[in-house]
Amino acid sequence: MNGTPLTISGMDEIAERFDAFLIDQFGVLRDGKGPYPGAVETLLRLKTSGKTIIILSNSGKRSVENDRRLAALGFDPQSWDWFLTSGEVAWRILQSESRDGSSKATRKCLLISRDGDTSPLDGLDLTRTERGEDAEVILLAASEGDVHPLSFYETLLAPAAARGVPCLCTNPDKIMLTKDGTAFGAGRIAELYEELGGQVRWIGKPFPDIYATAREFLGPIAPEKICCIGDSIEHDIAGAAGAGLKSILVTTGILETATEVERQALFAAHRATPDFILPTFIWSEGERSSR
Repeated sequence: MNGTPLTISGMDEIAERFDAFLIDQFGVLRDGKGPYPGAVETLLRLKTSGKTIIILSNSGKRSVENDRRLAALGFDPQSWDWFLTSGEVAWRILQSESRDGSSKATRKCLLISRDGDTSPLDGLDLTRTERGEDAEVILLAASEGDVHPLSFYETLLAPAAARGVPCLCTNPDKIMLTKDGTAFGAGRIAELYEELGGQVRWIGKPFPDIYATAREFLGPIAPEKICCIGDSIEHDIAGAAGAGLKSILVTTGILETATEVERQALFAAHRATPDFILPTFIWSEGERSSR
């Protein structure tokens, strides 16, 4: 969309226009503490109205891990058809490379994840190392920017960058939401790796692999009947534009305190303007007023 976005007050105003929704989780459905008010009910209402729902997330964890986590937060697992993560897309790419012989078996992988999660490597012909000096491939799945300073990652990654070790970044978000606010995300660590001279393959929004995988799942649904909902202009809105899909910018999440001038600057910087702007992911204005 090249014009001015239409501001809507609830999903009820536009739901009938689309057959499928690709919905971001962090910043739309939840923050670092739990669901946003009304998000659980709105997601279920969309699904029960006959829409195909894919939760589309720049999470380095695989799909099943995110299914469990969202359900544990109180979301009905019947509210979505597939939880597609960039981690899942990357896992499938690495599995395909192993099967077709394009990669050497049992490479040493430096996995950078969160909370001890090893699921990005489960079932792959990779062995884990915790040293940049030993790594033959880097899988950058998550950030612990709320625990470690950026200098920690520089020390860890510099030896690998100096040797030209390839890096797959499965979470391109440069800013992440935590229970204590924001911190630098895995995307910022990937930028650092490039600054150190390393090469990064970016997987996730706004890059095409994740949208191609989602479209394959959706089958014959026409692109004009698919709408992406997200809080990041750089990732969600630009990704939708690149995939030829409609989009809604929700002004919670990372843009919660952004001014209209700042949002317009981001539209211009990323050459992507949403079709709609929604203050928060709720079904109707009446529900907002009753809270």
